[in-house]
Amino acid sequence: MTDPVMQSFGDRIWIADAAPVSVAGFHYPTRMVVIRLADGGVMAVSPVALTSKLRDAVAALGPVRHLIAPNALHHLFLGDWAEAFPEAKVHAAPGLRAKRKDIRFDADLGDAPDPDWAGDLEQVVVRGNLITEEVVFFHAPSRTVLFTDLLQQFPRGWHAGWRGVVARLDLMVGAEPAVPRKFRAGFVNRRAARQAVARILTWPADNVLLAHGAPVMSNGQAFLTGAFRWLMR
Repeated sequence: MTDPVMQSFGDRIWIADAAPVSVAGFHYPTRMVVIRLADGGVMAVSPVALTSKLRDAVAALGPVRHLIAPNALHHLFLGDWAEAFPEAKVHAAPGLRAKRKDIRFDADLGDAPDPDWAGDLEQVVVRGNLITEEVVFFHAPSRTVLFTDLLQQFPRGWHAGWRGVVARLDLMVGAEPAVPRKFRAGFVNRRAARQAVARILTWPADNVLLAHGAPVMSNGQAFLTGAFRWLMR
């Protein structure tokens, strides 16, 4: 297994890109976000495949106190991280407790931040989607919004053959990250989704991180306004 490399992304925030995972024959690049909180504790958001080198790199930043699954799709490696860091508090996105009864969860993610990170991050649950309800975070020190699956972008040619056609039709290979068509169709309660996105659009974002795609490195608030224009009309 290739070891992911931790890279600094901003003020007390790091990313680690890992090997792709396969979902229904589609290969998805994976990325986790690691944040050192004001109190010195560390949180790992959407943990990727655990290696000894990555475990040591994260632990070197400080005591690992929080493991975050931002939606009910990003859970494959959460159990491994919970075993590696038994003192860490494991947080479940809506719907994940029922899906992964084998994992010990300590808290459920909602619209209010945990007291341990209330001074560092804001968050909101984007509700009303049949596929998954995703918790989106705003890391104030780096002015970065953290998305998981609601925004995606794959390089052209990443998927071949009929999968490439599906990816194109699903808006996964555009010039900039976009909400895939399947997620757009999954919003059966658009009123709830609009309320959450309206809050996201108030955050003074410079950057946008996503699990599947290149980060947006400037004018994040303007980018998000355009990315969700279809929903907010």
